[in-house]
Amino acid sequence: MRNAFKAYDIRGVYNKDFNGNDVYKIGFFLPQLLGAETVLIGHDVRVSSPEILEFLCRGITDAGADVHVAGECTTPMIYWATARFNYQASVMITASHNPASYNGLKISRAEALPVGFDSGLSELLEMAETSEIVPAGTPGIYTNFSFRKEYLEFLSQYKTDLSGVKIAIDCSNGMGSLLIRDLLGDDPVYIYDKPDGTFPNHEPNPLEEENVADLKKLVLDNKCDIGLIFDGDADRVMFVDEKGQFIQPDMMIAVLAGYFSGKGLTGNAIQDIRTSKSVTEYVESKGFNFRDFYYSDSAYVAALIILGEVKKHLAGGTTLSELINSISKYKGTGEINFHIDRKTEAMDALKNAFMADEKPVAFHDFDGYRIEFADWWFNVRPSNTEPYLRFLAEARNITLLESKKARALEILKPFITEGVHGH
Repeated sequence: MRNAFKAYDIRGVYNKDFNGNDVYKIGFFLPQLLGAETVLIGHDVRVSSPEILEFLCRGITDAGADVHVAGECTTPMIYWATARFNYQASVMITASHNPASYNGLKISRAEALPVGFDSGLSELLEMAETSEIVPAGTPGIYTNFSFRKEYLEFLSQYKTDLSGVKIAIDCSNGMGSLLIRDLLGDDPVYIYDKPDGTFPNHEPNPLEEENVADLKKLVLDNKCDIGLIFDGDADRVMFVDEKGQFIQPDMMIAVLAGYFSGKGLTGNAIQDIRTSKSVTEYVESKGFNFRDFYYSDSAYVAALIILGEVKKHLAGGTTLSELINSISKYKGTGEINFHIDRKTEAMDALKNAFMADEKPVAFHDFDGYRIEFADWWFNVRPSNTEPYLRFLAEARNITLLESKKARALEILKPFITEGVHGH
């Protein structure tokens, strides 16, 4: 079970890294950990999800707490309902973008705040491994809880008239298909929109470009203006432009910035440590987990906003690829995955070598390293769920980028244990 406890959630190959008995223990001690009398639970369509749900509910109710089961959900639905209906604890049963053999638990506390290893999961693991299980004299009650109508009403504020925009959508046989027709109707061209937890067409991870191949073809064959692809639990959505080109996800933050600045909203924007400097500079020129979504991820909210922005630009004669090109001022490697066991040593080798070559203008050391120099920057970070060290770099021109990429490969070569994945 210990191997399944990650930095941000509990995740692994079911019946290998964790099993039903482990889930029961997690459920039993969860109400105590979070001071919850009722726990909200949702799940995706993975084959193991119903069994995990059964063990989880049994543990929670044996502890004397009630469970409200929302059934098949997207992960953002559970985040939203946790805060909207004032739950003190919730669990989404999903392994997000991982292959079908994986599953897991995304746990949130009040206000949809995530429970990570440093904010509760370590204590939960300790309780599950060492504490005695003494069932409550009065078990909790199991209740079904549906909030589909209320959730769709919330999302409707982001809907706009998209007539004239040709849209292609790949639901990855995951939870993205759950509400997408309620939001966009039958006009888009859909593929893999039947939920299937075996993910028969491709893995539900749109960050691996081989999984986007069918969407690219769909966009080109149907002469679409934009393509969307969801991950397994629909907390992520990625995009393809009208030329069938995959758009690096952070580039779409800049498109979102256009929406928020257009509404006169100002304030601080939170960005990922991997975010392109093109995006940073563009957002700054305009003067985001979503505030209105309890600062949580939402693929549907992002998709609806971006589609609306794309329509505005199309009306002005600008295609999606042209819009992205106008934002992108840096050349990037994309994220490269190295199979490395000695991750910390490898990260430090990169840091020390590059900082010896050149003085940085900015240095960030959370979730790996992001080190910025005058004309280029790089990020290196360990995967929390897979045996990879992830590296990406950007530079003002392709020549500089290729030289830095080659230098990084040279530094990392002694640490690499298997092949390189990515760009």
